[in-house]
This record gives sequence, C-alpha cells and structure tokens, in this order.
Amino acid sequence: MDKMRFNSLLPHLRHARLAAVCASAVLLAACANYKGISSNAHMDTAGEFATGTSLPGQGGHWPAQNWAENIGGSPLQDLVNEALAGNPNLQAAQARINGARAMAEAAGAAKKPIVGASASDTYERFTEYGLIPPPFGGQYYSDVELGMNFTYDFDFWGKHDAELRQAVSGERAAEAEQYNARLVIATAVARTWVQLARQYEQLEIVQRQQAIRAQVDKLTQLRLNAGLDTQTEKQTTIQQTAALKNEEAQWQEAIALSRNQLGALIGKGPDRGLSIPAPVLPAAATADLPDNLTLDLVGRRPDIVAARWHVEAAQGGIADAKAQFYPNVNITAFIGQSALAWSDILKPGARTLGLGPAITMPVFEGGRLRAQLKGRVASYDGAIATYNQALNDALHEVADEVQSAHYAKVQSDNQHAATDAAEANLKLARQREQVGTINMLQVLGTESAWLTQRKVQLDIDARRADLRIALIKSLGGGFDANAAGLAAPATSSTNTNNGNSAS
Repeated sequence: MDKMRFNSLLPHLRHARLAAVCASAVLLAACANYKGISSNAHMDTAGEFATGTSLPGQGGHWPAQNWAENIGGSPLQDLVNEALAGNPNLQAAQARINGARAMAEAAGAAKKPIVGASASDTYERFTEYGLIPPPFGGQYYSDVELGMNFTYDFDFWGKHDAELRQAVSGERAAEAEQYNARLVIATAVARTWVQLARQYEQLEIVQRQQAIRAQVDKLTQLRLNAGLDTQTEKQTTIQQTAALKNEEAQWQEAIALSRNQLGALIGKGPDRGLSIPAPVLPAAATADLPDNLTLDLVGRRPDIVAARWHVEAAQGGIADAKAQFYPNVNITAFIGQSALAWSDILKPGARTLGLGPAITMPVFEGGRLRAQLKGRVASYDGAIATYNQALNDALHEVADEVQSAHYAKVQSDNQHAATDAAEANLKLARQREQVGTINMLQVLGTESAWLTQRKVQLDIDARRADLRIALIKSLGGGFDANAAGLAAPATSSTNTNNGNSAS
C-alpha cells in the first residue's frame, strides 16, 4: 500500500485499539471464571524419605555408561550396542520423540505472524440487487483477485507460551523415556547373557555328573555279577541316571530359550541368538553406593526425570486452560488487487486493502472451559502421583538390591566354605583309594557330592552377577539428566492452587 493510504488508516487503527481496550474492560466483568478449581497435590522430594540407614553413602561411583563392558568385557558390550541399535522398542521410542518434537515446533509457530498469498479468477453473474448495480449487475464477468493477508495473535495472557511449555516438556519427557527404554533393553541383554553363562556351566556340571554315574553303573554291574550288590543298587543307579538326563534336557532347553531371547532383544530374529558364543560367568564384585544417593538419584534415573517432565507438561496444560478464559486479541490486514478483468488487475484503481483488530472472549460456555480446566488439573494431580510413585519405587528398588547383594555375598561366603570342604574330601578320598582303604565307588560318590556343591555355588555366583546388573539399573545405568540436557526445573513454576477467576 502507498504511504498516503496507510497514513489515512492510522487514526482508525488508534480508534480500534482504544475500542479494544474499552471492550476488554467491559467484557472482563462478565467473562467466565475458574474460581474454585485448583490442585492440592504435593510433589515429594528426595529429602522427605528416610534412607540414611538403608542407603548409607559409601564413597562409591555412579555407574559408567560402559558398565556392560566392566561386567562381561567387549562381548557383552558389543551385544548391548547391537541391541540398542536394532531393537524395535527403541525405534518406537524415537518415533514418539519425533512426534513430540513436531508438536513443540507447531506450538512455537503459533507465536509467529501468519502471512499468506492468494489468487483467484471467478467467472460469475453479478446480482442486479447487490452492491454492483446495473448495467454491471445482471451481467457475467470475471472477478479477478490478487492479494496478501497478514494475521497476528497477541498473546497477552500467555496462552501460546503455555502451549509451547507443554509441548517442549512433552518432548523432553519422551527423550527421558527413550533413555529409560535403552536402560531396560541394555540390562535385559546383560541379565540374559549372565543366565546363558550360568546355564552353560550348569550343563557342563550335569554332563560331568553323568560321566560319574556311568562309571558307578559299570562298577555296580560288576559287583552285581560278583554277588556283592543286589538289584536295589542297580535300580537306584538307573533312576539317578534318568534324572540327570532330564536335567540335561532342561538346561539345553533353557540355553535355547535364552538364545532366542537375546536374538529378540537384538532385533534380528532367533537365528542371531544361535551365533552368540557361549559366555563365561563374570567374577563376583561388590559395588559401593555413591554419596548423596537419595538426593542425586532424581537426576540419575530416566524414569524419574520423565515423570518430572510430565508434571511440567501438565502445569503448562493448566496455564493454557486458564488462558482460555481471557479475551483473544488478534489483528488482520490484507492488501491486493481486485478487478472484473485481467486487463485491469494491475491498475492503481484496482488496489484494495484493509486493517483491523478482532477481539473474542468467552462469556457463557456452558461449563466447557471449567470442565476443561478441571481435566487439566486432574491430569496434573495424576502426574504428581506418578512422579511420587516413581521416586518411591526407585528408592525401594535400590534398597532391595543393596540388601539382596549383601545377603547373597553372605550366602556365597558360606557356600564357598562348603564347596572347599567337599573338594578337600575328594582329595582325601582319592588318596585313601590309592592306598586301598576305600574303593572307587566311594571316590565317585565323594566327587558327585563335590559337583553338587559346585552347582549350588554356581547359582549363587550367577545371582550375584544378576543383582549387580539390577543395582546398576536401579542407579540409572550411567544416565545423567544434566549431561543429557534434560534437567527438569527444581520447583514448580506454575501456581496451580491459584483459584482466582479470570474476571
């Protein structure tokens, strides 16, 4: 538009602005309100939980991101990395992040002006009783228009800011949830790998027991032929041999299922699990708890961080719902060319333009806005409860793993003593057999007793390795909200207990 025409519009714009202010003042007195709608939910803090005795600081370190390599070396770390790259659950989590990110971009776009262009050519008959009198009225002409329009929504009440806050918080919650999914998958791979190692070692012991039982069966048959044993001893040997064969089949089944599970976790099918080398059970290790565990855990557990961002998103939802009670003010402008023929479309006289504000606000909504706000407050209360439960569960998990690890070590120490004693008996039995004070059947019986103790020891060692991984998971598996850029606000920034009306 030219400068003269624009200047001629300025007085009208000032009058429109004054009218908008006056209209707002009048309408605010009659607008809908949200009086009485508030939340009394309380978000727990780590300092409110008593953990000094159960979870004392021991000067330990938080898990490193390569914790799998520290447990099972590069074979386990490579499997974990492969699973994190190919597991479909993580691909679904990434899709959720992309969706949340798109929503955040859309919310941010609402704060910017909208500029559009249009062009139309409509061939029509103009009415004889409209704005265009005869001789043009009643005739057919082409209504040609070229134009640009501009719209901007003034966010006086923070509606768009609230929408953006809600969307960004949802995106960060999705990112934290992806970290949690990664942790779940990584620890599932590691724990299955440990169980596979246990199953292979148990299978090896059962096969050694079968070899011993075969020797016993051979000796029993010789003694039976010599009249030194009866059919009772022979039938007992048959029963024990059959039981060992059943146990062998059970371990072979467990190995096959563990391999299938690893193949599924990796995301490449059961055949991938068949190509995994037989693992070796890692050596037992005791982990010391880090200092300030209770306070720092909220930033080390991705599930707690995700729950906190859901609270932040719910707060943004409440702010958005409250902003709906206030007037919506926007300004619309357009400029273009309009004519009844293309030959006239670029002539100065074909110019058209307009500029004006628009104000809309709720006066009577039949309770829709109040119901919407109540729903947002209920969602906020639910998010608070979920966060509190996540924090409570996290502390519970850590305490359980610490206690189980302690008593598993006690059991391991006791069992080592029993296994060592059984091994010492085996050495003594072999020495006595060499000097002829006992026979080979007694030696084989002593060796079988030693293998039984080894099986118990193996189960305890595997459980200690599994508990070590479980503790790593309960401590966040190397996740750090600050390093990931996902540190949530320390305190609530929206007063949801404000029950004042919008009027």
